[in-house]
Amino acid sequence: MSTDPAAFRCSGASRSLGEPLEGTASTVRAFLLVEAPGPWGVDAVQDSRLPQEVKDRLESLERHNRVRPLLIRRPGRAVSGPVRVFTAYVHTERPWMQSTVLDDVAELLDLELAGLGEGRSTGLAEWRDPLFAVCTHGRHDACCAERGRPLCAALSEAAPDHTWEVSHIGGDRFSGNVLVLPDGLYYGRLGPADVKSFAARHLAGELDLDHLRGRCAYPFFAQAAEVYLRRHLSLHRATAFALVALHRHGTESEVLFDVDGARWRVRVHTELGERRQLTCRAAGLSVGQAHRLVAVSPA
Repeated sequence: MSTDPAAFRCSGASRSLGEPLEGTASTVRAFLLVEAPGPWGVDAVQDSRLPQEVKDRLESLERHNRVRPLLIRRPGRAVSGPVRVFTAYVHTERPWMQSTVLDDVAELLDLELAGLGEGRSTGLAEWRDPLFAVCTHGRHDACCAERGRPLCAALSEAAPDHTWEVSHIGGDRFSGNVLVLPDGLYYGRLGPADVKSFAARHLAGELDLDHLRGRCAYPFFAQAAEVYLRRHLSLHRATAFALVALHRHGTESEVLFDVDGARWRVRVHTELGERRQLTCRAAGLSVGQAHRLVAVSPA
């Protein structure tokens, strides 16, 4: 661990170690994004300026209904007024996103959100455009501000209607991080120079395999397996493959995908790394998983 916390940056350490990106996306199925243009503290929800009853509702949804609440804001200056809300379910076959605008954020308490974690519609209007959520949560981790804010500024120029700042989404050491909804795709180590290609690819329905961390509807090893298979087949379209079967035996995993009627078996080895400081704010040492491709073969 660094003896000077102010000098240590987890994203720089991760890059120096050559830590793989594949298989590092948070495992989430349901998201609730609430516009909160004010400052975000270390705990974005509890330290925000949202009414306490709204904070309690968001935490209850996460604790009891498997819904991940995130705060969002448009890049640039904070603007008060109506509140944009998104709900998203990232089921791999039929991901969807819905949205509405609330005159008062307290109206969130009246929305039907309890079934979102099970993939049930929230009754809001369908939202068809992809959403690029860039983590800029600097109070949670310095790297998210130092790398996320320049990335967000560049992406908002390339795709202004699609880009939002977002609170902590996981994987600070892979900054700059972007979550793409409704597909549930996590990207890492993106910089301002990457955004034109990244935005153009996604708006055309393609993936950026060089920066893809994984599809968050899958467990970690399956996220890595999808990336390895896509690279093997040179397939960039954003539509998910059909996941047929998962098998795990200790450090070895096998994932079976159906790709356009042909089945492919991907074998992945997973191991724990050395104990080290994984985030800028970490008070102790932790270990992270690293995945390695063993083999890709027709099933």
